[in-house]
Amino acid sequence: MKITEDMIIGDLVRNYPEAVSVLMAHGMGCVGCPSSQAESIKDACHVHGMDINSLLEALNKAAK
Repeated sequence: MKITEDMIIGDLVRNYPEAVSVLMAHGMGCVGCPSSQAESIKDACHVHGMDINSLLEALNKAAK
């Protein structure tokens, strides 16, 4: 399954535990934050001013 921008971070972390280190490496230290449980990757990137394409590339690479 491909990781997409619409995935909820809480679901991402539950289904792909390896995603945690990728998120942290990209500056998203709020992985355990309660709001991230219902926030999409797209929304989180927007809030944190992150490049969504590079994050998705790294997440999908790690999930293989």
